[in-house]
Amino acid sequence: MTKRNTQQRRHAIAALVQERGEISVDELTQRFATSEVTIRKDLALLETGGLLLRRYGGAVSLPSEMVEEEDARQVSQRKQAIARAAAERLRDHNRVIIDSGTTTSAMIPLLGSKRGLVVMTNSLNVAAALRELENEPTLLMTGGTWDPHSESFQGQVAEQVLRSYDFDQLFIGADGIDLARGTTTFNELVGLSRVMAEAAREVVVMVESDKIGRRIPNLELPWDRIHTLVTDDGLSREAREIIQAKGVALICAAAGVAKKTEPRKHME
Repeated sequence: MTKRNTQQRRHAIAALVQERGEISVDELTQRFATSEVTIRKDLALLETGGLLLRRYGGAVSLPSEMVEEEDARQVSQRKQAIARAAAERLRDHNRVIIDSGTTTSAMIPLLGSKRGLVVMTNSLNVAAALRELENEPTLLMTGGTWDPHSESFQGQVAEQVLRSYDFDQLFIGADGIDLARGTTTFNELVGLSRVMAEAAREVVVMVESDKIGRRIPNLELPWDRIHTLVTDDGLSREAREIIQAKGVALICAAAGVAKKTEPRKHME
């Protein structure tokens, strides 16, 4: 089966899960006349892209309680809008780092038209998705110690590998954006993210608007390390002004998200 047919199958699986709410691996295997291993790989990549959740023996659509006041369809729309806007910043033959995460992973299917890309990643899911592209990029892996919390490689080995290269861009997500400090994360392992930023000429942060203004204890990247922030059009005017005052290029992708009319209480 060609890579193009693989992408078509995955789009069809995502649509089936969205329509029916639940589907089994056995049914998908029969419907698409392929192996269980292939279907499970499809489901893993679709889960990484924020399009479904894997369950034992199959997959289910995203539950409403996971998306904080918005349904799963809108969350997917926001991620896809951010991914499209970020992908537009990529040019043929760019050398880029793509960090692990559902928002960064949503960009991968959009890179099939790019030629001559060189991509470094610390994520097995990102690496697997890159290998399915029509124009498969040159793939580099950081190696290192596997961190089950972030589902990515971390540690000194990964940092040393990154320091051996230079890159045009880093595409990275965040658990939150502290408007005073920068990107924040629940994960205490922030060393690799900082080395990634040091190795790239442009740092592009991809994050949904509802995470902006969220304070989390661990500072990942301070504002002076961030060049571009790509979010959706749900960002409040106050937050826009604060971010732009930091000297960061701000891109608000149209996703049909209702704009916030009141600033968050903890914005300062």
